[in-house]
Parts: sequence; C-alpha cells; structure tokens
Amino acid sequence: MRIAFVGKGGSGKTTMSALFSRHLASTGAPVLAIDGDINQHLAEALAPAEGTPVTPPPLGPRLHDIKAYLRGTNPRITSTESMIKTTPPGRGSRLLRLLGDDELHARHVVRAGGVPLMATGQFDDSDLGVACYHSKLGAVELYLGHLVDGPGEYVVVDMTAGADAFASGLFTRFDLTFLVAEPTRKGVSVYRQYRDHAREFGIRIAVIGNKVTCEDDLLFLKNQVGDDLLTHLVHSDWVRAAEQGRAAPAGPDTPDALGTLEPHNHHALTVLREAVDSQPRDWDRLHRHAVEFHLRNARAWADARTGEDLSAQVDPDFVPGPATLLP
Repeated sequence: MRIAFVGKGGSGKTTMSALFSRHLASTGAPVLAIDGDINQHLAEALAPAEGTPVTPPPLGPRLHDIKAYLRGTNPRITSTESMIKTTPPGRGSRLLRLLGDDELHARHVVRAGGVPLMATGQFDDSDLGVACYHSKLGAVELYLGHLVDGPGEYVVVDMTAGADAFASGLFTRFDLTFLVAEPTRKGVSVYRQYRDHAREFGIRIAVIGNKVTCEDDLLFLKNQVGDDLLTHLVHSDWVRAAEQGRAAPAGPDTPDALGTLEPHNHHALTVLREAVDSQPRDWDRLHRHAVEFHLRNARAWADARTGEDLSAQVDPDFVPGPATLLP
C-alpha cells in the first residue's frame, strides 16, 4: 500500500511519517520510507535519539539514469530523453518489487533507524532560479508508477508542505493520503484545499489531528473536518525528547521499537495501519490516473519540448499489477 503524509508546514507530517514507518517496520512488515519534501528531514526523524542521520544517495540527480533503467525494452519509448516523469509503464518496461534485488534499490536505499529510506535530494544553490522542485519529485513519480507492490507491503512518502503536491500528478499515486492538521484555522486550511482537489479524482483523505492538548482542540477539529477525522495524537514528551536528541522519557512500555511512546499515541498509529489495511488496491484507478496526467503533461509542454507525440507512449493493453510480474 502507498501512503502519503501531507499537511501545512510545521504540522508534524514528517514526524508522523517517521513514527508510522517505524511502527510498521517494528512489526516485521516490508516498508520503504521516501522523503519527498523540499526540506529533507525524514532521515533525521527516523534516526534514534543517540544516532547520526544516515542520508541516502538522492534520487533527483540520477533522474536520467532512473529513466534509462525503467525504460527497459519498452518499444513505445523512443529514447530516454523522450521519457518524462509521467510516462506510464508498458510492455517491456522494468517493473519493480518493493525493496527488490535491482540496481535502483541497491543504489538509493539506506536504513535509517531500522527503516529502509529513499530521498529525492535537497533543493540546492545550483537549482535556484532555474529549476522547480517537482523535477526532483519526478523520480518518485516514476518509481511509484513502475512499482508493483503487494499486500502487506508499505511505501510511506513524506510529501511537500501545503497543497503543492497538486502541481503534479503525484497525489494520485497513493492508496490513502493522511493529512496532518493542527487544531487551528491555518492547520485545517490545507485540508480544505486537499479535500476539494481530491474529490475530483476519487482520492481518499483521512485527517490526523496533531498536537491536541484538550477537548476544545478535538472539538475544533471535529467541527472543521467532520467524518474525515480518523484519529489524533496528543502532546508527546517522547517525540520532543527524540527531536532534541535526548533519550525517550520513562513511561509505560509499548509492544514495539517505539518504546515508551505514550499509549494514546501508540494506539493512534495502530488506527492508521488499520485504515491502510482496509483500503483495497485499485490497479485500474492508479493506472487510469497515471495515463490521464501523462496526456495532460504531453499536451501542455512535453510534446513541444521533445518534438514527439508522447500519447504514443501509452500502451492501451497494459495495466500494471501482480500479473505483469509473471514470466
């Protein structure tokens, strides 16, 4: 299952991405965390309090190589240069298994706090004024487009802040989107933007209340987001200690590697996983959206830039899924 964490800057979505990834990994589930935020902090959030963050080799600078690898022998893609971030897979494309034995995972995955991690890479000085961060996210979009993940496997992506994800089709690549919202008017403003865009494409959103300190906070969130509120987290001394690089405070044990995380917050992570596991995978929908956004990009700019009709890259008889991995 593919899960996105989104929200206003400072809402705690990176912390939530890390907590949920560690929660999944502690149960032995195959999980891959991806830092898709312009501010690359997921490695730090995943690292144990006493550890040094391990940064994976970034995906963004290797986008050309990633395209060449995923292109495989697909005859509809005439060259690597004609392959754009939205190019959908077809017969002959290289499809990926989660954390499979392939060069892309071997080159770009490291373990951070016990969780396999990939990252887009930072927006550096050479990009200023000449590049858009979505060019780096193109590697994540291609990765998810060529990934055939199975039941009980999880990809957790920490997305850019705000509603910026809607500037590309990446927001359609997920089975479930968790929107992290503080109990403030600014905290729920991004929810309204996401809700309105997501409804157009049938994207499911579930709201996680964060930094809830009292019943008034919880009532505010319920009034603002209604039934979309899935669960909430309370103030966490455990999280604050981890973010400050200190050992977690003493308290009641929890049954996984999160140690003494507050019982209420640990239960919230369980609720998140139950919500993810109850969401059925719809390969037809995922691929339909991928094709739609590819055709949009082709018409808007890519045909002119490449000098080709990129609608020809769509294989009309191909839908990715487990059957496509069979010999």
